[in-house]
This record gives sequence, structure tokens and C-alpha cells, in this order.
Amino acid sequence: MDAFALDRYELRRKFFSPIHTNFTILGPSGEPVLYGQKKGFKLKEDIRLYSDEGKQREVIAINARSVMDFSGNYDVTEGGRRIGVLRRKGLRSILRDEWHILDANEQQLAVAQEDSQAMALLRRFLSNLIPQSYHITVSGSPVAEIRQNFNPFLLRLQIDFSLDTRRAFDRRLGLAIASILGTLEGRQD
Repeated sequence: MDAFALDRYELRRKFFSPIHTNFTILGPSGEPVLYGQKKGFKLKEDIRLYSDEGKQREVIAINARSVMDFSGNYDVTEGGRRIGVLRRKGLRSILRDEWHILDANEQQLAVAQEDSQAMALLRRFLSNLIPQSYHITVSGSPVAEIRQNFNPFLLRLQIDFSLDTRRAFDRRLGLAIASILGTLEGRQD
């Protein structure tokens, strides 16, 4: 089965991991399709997706370009070849999270944006317990949605590409942005 050919996924991350942040990406039937890990004790963020539970067969790497970058640029590679870049819009993301999804040549493909300004402000200033939701658009047309389910002990993100009926959006980049949101959630503000 091609792990990047599905329309619906769920990312699950346990609340507490002592060193590395481990997560699993499940298919629509609840079967694991990818295993992820954000490596601990690294100066630059380093997230990997693997095809096997033992984490021996890496399929995607997501690496921050610098140690401290307010805007945040992450290279997404497959087999050592860059397939895209995820760029957090620093100042805009203070009040409402926004990411630009770029191709390998750093040309914009899509935008992932937090659901609404009002909900984003509530999350930042009142409670981080309000679940987040992101909409991904290509040229203004919706292609995907990432929704967080409320659970204080287990982070669950529902990733839905079913709006992308023409398959215009690269699922690898969609799962990469979901992996960043799932591992950095609550620490990027």
C-alpha cells in the first residue's frame, strides 16, 4: 500500500515521551501507515517519517534550517532529495498560525492557516485546550483540513484530503505539515 495515496489519516501522539516525540499516522481503517519521530536533544528540529515500526526505513525527513528562526523554514526531503519547504509566517502567526507550503524550488504551492482569528486569539490568550483546526488551500481553493480532537492525554489530528478530488496537492507535504503541527503543537507561540 502506498502510504501517501490515501484521502484520510489520523496522527496520534502520546502526551509524554521522555526523550523523543513519537507518533503514528493511521489510515482510514485505523491501520498504521507511517511511524514518526521528532528527535530529542537536537538544536534544530528534526522530524522523520518511517514506513516500519522499528524506524529502519525512512521515507520523509523534515529539518529546520536554523536553530532559532522566528519564521521557521523546514526542508522536506525524500531519499535525500528536497521535495518541498514548509515556511511559518512569523509575524502573522503570532495571532493566527499560517504556513506556506513551497515546492522544491521554493515556489508557493499552498497555504495552511489556522481556522479563524477569533479562535486563534482564544487559544493563545485564554486556553491552549481549545482544539486547533487548519485549512489548506491551493490558489484559494480548499484541498485539505487538519483538525485536532480534544484529549488532554493523547494528541489526535484528523487529516482530510478528500476535498482535493483532482489530487493537486502532494500528500507527502500535507503529512509533513501535519507532523510539524503534531510535534510542535503548543510550543510555537
